[in-house]
Amino acid sequence: MGCALSTSLVDRGMAQSPARAAAPPANLNQLMRGTLYPAANVVFAAQDVNPADIPRAKDPNMATDPLTTVFGKWEAVENSALALAEEASLLTVPGRKCSNGVDVPLNNPDWSKFVQELRDAGMAAYTAAKTKDQDKMTDAAGVLTNACGHCHGRYRERKAADRCK
Repeated sequence: MGCALSTSLVDRGMAQSPARAAAPPANLNQLMRGTLYPAANVVFAAQDVNPADIPRAKDPNMATDPLTTVFGKWEAVENSALALAEEASLLTVPGRKCSNGVDVPLNNPDWSKFVQELRDAGMAAYTAAKTKDQDKMTDAAGVLTNACGHCHGRYRERKAADRCK
């Protein structure tokens, strides 16, 4: 039973040198506005309006409101909560800049604590969303509010020039 093994690039003398990691394309503000803010708003919405009661968009495949898409309603809340947990890792990507050009403070001990709080808040929201219980979503939204508030209080609620320090 012969099995042909392909030769590796190294064996063929075609090894590539390690590529330098490219700087992340989005600064921290763009990342927040483009991913975290919209996902958080879906979680926050589920405490006020039952996602099961939200009608689908006229064309759910083209809807821009996650709650009205083909993957809307409670599924959108679950997905947004998981996105928050996953997006926490994007806050730790080396080379990311703040909107003022300062490096994201990856080496500050509180930064990793705040990132973990966001990850935990996303998972708490996911667990709550799976129950489809708005009272649990209110509790989870409170956890998310606290996680966001801790980081914003330390890094965002300052003059733009002093953010991320």
